[in-house]
Amino acid sequence: MTDIVNCDPDALSPINTDQLLQPVSDDSPIKILILYGSLRKRSFSRLLAQECARLLNYYGAEARIYNPSGLPLPDDTGDDHPKVIELRELAQWCDGMVWCSPERHGAMTGIMKAQIDWIPLSIGAVRPTQGKTLAVMQVNGGSQSFNAVNQMRILGRWMRMFTIPNQSSVAKAWLEFDDNDRMKPSAYYNRVVDVIEELVKFTLLLRNKKEILVDRYSERVESAEALRQRLSVRS
Repeated sequence: MTDIVNCDPDALSPINTDQLLQPVSDDSPIKILILYGSLRKRSFSRLLAQECARLLNYYGAEARIYNPSGLPLPDDTGDDHPKVIELRELAQWCDGMVWCSPERHGAMTGIMKAQIDWIPLSIGAVRPTQGKTLAVMQVNGGSQSFNAVNQMRILGRWMRMFTIPNQSSVAKAWLEFDDNDRMKPSAYYNRVVDVIEELVKFTLLLRNKKEILVDRYSERVESAEALRQRLSVRS
């Protein structure tokens, strides 16, 4: 401790490698929440979300797709609105998420952002997104772009999520789905499979490890100080 004199010895501790690296036996399905960002009758972000759900089911995951229709604008009503309650309950339920947005005016849609904005960093003592995995995807009406996925990556980091390295951007999405609203075989579809496969792998690796992975020195310092104050008051 002589070389790190600015650290609080009550909050600083070695990495518990046994806890971090020990295998976890859990055969239950991982739970993935899928959000999409368009309310159009034939929404390509919704169709892509449905393709993701099928792939997740194949890999043994339980997938749920949230329908943003009827969700009010953030702060336009209270958090007791039924659509807000549903979204927040799903955010707490899941082990990871897929965010799929169209790109509109060079950015994710307001519908996509509103869903994320309704999920707070904390609800009481519960942090609904911290330590969970995230995959980001976008659909484009024209040529391929990465503006929306780049923005969602920033949001994922802000929400304290583990955003996987891979991502998907589907150009000219209206050409990539058939008359039955299924995605056609293509390099774009192959990348979607890559993303879902990677998301499942990362989620399996990280679930049940969240407590140790997000255990932070700065928060332990605050807890240690609060404990010292309580003990001082009792004394």
